[in-house]
Parts: sequence; structure tokens; C-alpha cells
Amino acid sequence: MARAGGFVVCLLVVVMDVVAGVLGIEAEVAQNKGKHLRVLIFECKEPVYQAYRLGLAAAVILAAAHVMANLLGGCICICSREEFERSSANRQMAAATLAISWIVLLVGFSLLMIGALSNSKSKASCGFGHRHFLSIGGILCFVHGLFCTAYYVSAVAYWEEGRPMGRPQQSHP
Repeated sequence: MARAGGFVVCLLVVVMDVVAGVLGIEAEVAQNKGKHLRVLIFECKEPVYQAYRLGLAAAVILAAAHVMANLLGGCICICSREEFERSSANRQMAAATLAISWIVLLVGFSLLMIGALSNSKSKASCGFGHRHFLSIGGILCFVHGLFCTAYYVSAVAYWEEGRPMGRPQQSHP
């Protein structure tokens, strides 16, 4: 039963990240349909409300997927290099994928929010071109799904390491 629950969690996280990625890319497509004027490195564009909504939805779903994977995977804390080297392979993998998933979340979420907020204004704005923030943020959602799934699987494997085989499963911290 625990394996089925783990599969459902992984599937849900991946589906949420894929939906967030598709929404981010669709937001970029909607933004590109708006009116743009580009001269060298400067760009004037009218905001596209649909791109704002899609980008914001992608950012929210990305954050929700991250929260779910982290809450259900538990906390894997390694405070020193020595502790990391003494740890099991599952714990090392969980710690590494957790750190990478946080980095991908921060960059992807920031790009999605910058792209969405650039479309939230009511009138055209001019300045340096903010190209492809939404689509890059959407692609990072897919990457986030991979690392969150790897984190969840390795964290659960680590929690299972310390449990004797015949003992019933308990919730992990």
C-alpha cells in the first residue's frame, strides 16, 4: 500500500509540474500575440492580461507542487560535510535533490512572476526587453518535477532504511 501511495504522490507532483510548465509556455505564446515594437535592445509592449493570468497560475501550481513534495517527503537535513560523507546513498541523494529542487523552484518561480507581472499593468511599457521569462520558467517547471520526484523517492527510501522489515509503516517526520 505504501508503494501505491508513493506512486500517487510522485504522479501528482509530476502532473502539477507539467501543468505549470504548459501554462508558463502558453503564457509566453499569449504574450507574443500582443503588440510589440522593438528597436535594438529596447522594447515597447502592451500587456496581455491572458499572459498575466496564465503566468500567475503557473507560479502558484509550481509552488503547490513543491510544498506537497517537501511536506510528504519529510525533511532531510545534513549540516556538515562530514555528516554528508557518513550518510547513506539515499540520504545523500535526498539532500542533493532537495537542494537542487529549491534552486530550480526559486529561479522558475521568479521568472514566472517577473513575466506575469510585466503583463499586469494597464498600459504599455518601454524598456529593456524581457524576453522568454515565461517560457523559461515553464521549462524549469518540468525540471522541477524531475528533481521533486527524485527527492520524494530517495527521502522515502531513506526513511524506510531505518525500519525493520516486519514492522508496520509509521508516518515519517
